[in-house]
Amino acid sequence: MIDVHAHFAEEGYSFPEEWEKIGAAGVGMVILAGDTVFHSEMHAEFAKTHEGCYFTVGIHPEFARDPLFEEDLRRMRELARLEKCVAVGEIGLDYHGAEFEKNSQRVLFERQLALAAELLLPVQIHSRDACADTLAILRENKNLLKNGFLMHCYGYGKEEMENFLQLGAYFSFGGVVCFKNARRVVESVEACPMDRILSETDSPYLSPFRGEKNSPANIPVIVQKIASVKGIEVCEAERAIGENALKLFPKLRR
Repeated sequence: MIDVHAHFAEEGYSFPEEWEKIGAAGVGMVILAGDTVFHSEMHAEFAKTHEGCYFTVGIHPEFARDPLFEEDLRRMRELARLEKCVAVGEIGLDYHGAEFEKNSQRVLFERQLALAAELLLPVQIHSRDACADTLAILRENKNLLKNGFLMHCYGYGKEEMENFLQLGAYFSFGGVVCFKNARRVVESVEACPMDRILSETDSPYLSPFRGEKNSPANIPVIVQKIASVKGIEVCEAERAIGENALKLFPKLRR
């Protein structure tokens, strides 16, 4: 099993105990998502010494600033060329909360899409309360999406899914699908083609067990729920998710 989106850097996990627990749960691959250059560097170091661990490099829209520091993009380019860097992300738009700067977020998003295309890497996209603008930017920059993209922790519902599918999207679902009030996410899982589904935790956030710190060790719970919603056996869901991960993130094969 695989967790395509988790965070370890500065999140207070105890290692090696946590990594042992993840392996014991049957999770053989974890992709650590970058939200700052510093955290991307920390994840790169962790992946270097842990078999089955990979990372992405990216700056979360929350940290967009104008003007961008070219040094950040230079360092991202260096990290992205490392063997265990499988994507650029998480990047995108986030209009949740009182303060955000749309233009800075858009510039940062597009610069990182261009970086991913330059390096022939897929992207992991964060989009919150920004569906229309996210779609618009992706459509305007369709030529930069040839290596594929993931809508991480997808929550916009089945109505918008077709728009993202037309651009070639994959979709990852996490602990939210296990929530009792998650009708919208469950409907999205139902509507999502099986060859486009991936599993994630977004650890340490969004645990399927309310009030608990999340961990990639919870992936089996999430995959079981996905299988139940799709009306298939768990082993079939595991196989499909594994195949999808290898298609979207070809560096996992190395």
